[in-house]
Amino acid sequence: MKLDILAFGAHPDDVELGCSGTIAKEISLGKKVGIIDLTRGELGTRGTAQTRDEEATEAAKILGVPVRENLNFRDGFFINDEMHQLEIIKMIRKYQPEIVLCNAITDRHIDHGKGSKLVSDACFLSGLSKVETELNGEKQTHYRPKLVYHYIQWQNIEPDFVVDISGFMDVKMESVKAYKTQFYNPNSNEPNTPITSKNFLNSIEYRAMDLGRLVGVEHAEGFTVERYLTVNSLGDLL
Repeated sequence: MKLDILAFGAHPDDVELGCSGTIAKEISLGKKVGIIDLTRGELGTRGTAQTRDEEATEAAKILGVPVRENLNFRDGFFINDEMHQLEIIKMIRKYQPEIVLCNAITDRHIDHGKGSKLVSDACFLSGLSKVETELNGEKQTHYRPKLVYHYIQWQNIEPDFVVDISGFMDVKMESVKAYKTQFYNPNSNEPNTPITSKNFLNSIEYRAMDLGRLVGVEHAEGFTVERYLTVNSLGDLL
């Protein structure tokens, strides 16, 4: 299946937190979108790899994403090397997305910046014909996505552009809350973490509201770019 957009996250829930409003909107516009999780999030303080698998499946259903895979890299310990790059290249060549979305370029969690650079490097290498990969016994053709964008996570990185997600905030929050073990739950007896507070859950919406305020819409999600955005006409800019 060829996809229009392929979103990568170092952990299950990264994509939901960072760009699920954009994903839901693009799907509503007829785009085919998939998600690739690099790890199962097994080092998370709350929940288990199994519960996070189940939560990721539920979140994908909420967003209407037809494809979600997990590369089963080691949470916390994956690195940007040939082995990991080749696994991501296989996914890029399998789905041939026009656009790749990936983790924030730098963030509180070390896996986010690592995952961001790993996916970005793999996108470049995927376009080289002499980098050979096979999937299910068949040789893959080289392919490079046209665009790579990085969503914003814990840190308040200044975006290069924002996507108006007005009307899609509810489905974004529903997909986030599918991760029942990870976020605010006043009845939980598990240890508290930086993302289990009510303040963090509220921050997802107030960040989207603030970015929306800055551009005159209700809600927005921000992204950074690796190269200048190009438009055919000034009229293409809202």
